[in-house]
Amino acid sequence: MDSRTKRRLSAAELDALVLGALGVGMVSSEELPDGFANAVWRLGLEDGRDVVLKVGPPPDLKLLTYERDLLRTEAMVYDLAAGAGLPLPALLHAGFDDALIGGDYLILAALDGVPWNHATLEPAQDREIRFELGRHLATLHTIPGTGVFGYPYAGLTGGTWREAFLVMAGALLDDAVRYDTPLPATILEIARLFHTNAAALDEIVTPHLVHFDIWPGNVFLKDGRIEALIDHERAFWGDPIADFVTPTIFGEIQGDDPMLAGYHDGGGGRGLFTHTTEVRVALYRAYLYLILLVENGPRQYPEESYARIRGLATESLVRALEVLRRAS
Repeated sequence: MDSRTKRRLSAAELDALVLGALGVGMVSSEELPDGFANAVWRLGLEDGRDVVLKVGPPPDLKLLTYERDLLRTEAMVYDLAAGAGLPLPALLHAGFDDALIGGDYLILAALDGVPWNHATLEPAQDREIRFELGRHLATLHTIPGTGVFGYPYAGLTGGTWREAFLVMAGALLDDAVRYDTPLPATILEIARLFHTNAAALDEIVTPHLVHFDIWPGNVFLKDGRIEALIDHERAFWGDPIADFVTPTIFGEIQGDDPMLAGYHDGGGGRGLFTHTTEVRVALYRAYLYLILLVENGPRQYPEESYARIRGLATESLVRALEVLRRAS
């Protein structure tokens, strides 16, 4: 979807970037429109390879507070996940504060498959993909961190998950004020609901790597299997259950979802699903839907593309806040 955060680069600039990074020139380019924040191109190189170039937003454009250094977060995930057995595209080069574009970029090996949301699957095949995704999430959540919760690159961290999440949520609500975002409840009530339910977060004592953007567009399929998980720039250190929110965005996860079975089969879930699960999930859903509403401030999506997302996010935020009201 088009956004003010997406850079516009000429063919000469694209060629110069890959030539400087990989030592080989470009012979073709195709901009990929599916992303929401970063500009992405599939590039054909002179040596026959195809790569994906991902360029961060213009450095002078004000973003949401948590979006600081998004591509550095993504590069961190690729580095930490090396050797973990996760299906990820290979990171070929990471450029930070590049003089040519005045910002950050990543070059990744191109994938052969298609996004899950573009694939035509039978119900049984879809269940198999969900089971496989659950296993991969279990693996992702075993990647060790440094003991800090939250978004390290954005400076939104805490010594406990409760502390970090409230810092993250507070920053997002500050952004909502800054961009005068229309919301279905007042900022003060939303902040109160976050704080009065935050004790449920004390169950999480170890920071786990959470992708927090595993929607079907970020899961590539090939030959009926998951080829790769992509777009790790929104990752944070926190509660693994948060990673079940985006695959079921605008809905609810059901107890018979094959993703849960795959997660348990992969060794995940022990001690995570407790009497606080409903409240924790509602907190993460509220946080996600707030992001979808507030991010239109800096991005200024085309109304014809964004109207449906705004409506779904608003309705879903209302439901999540109602869960938090009942639990307060």
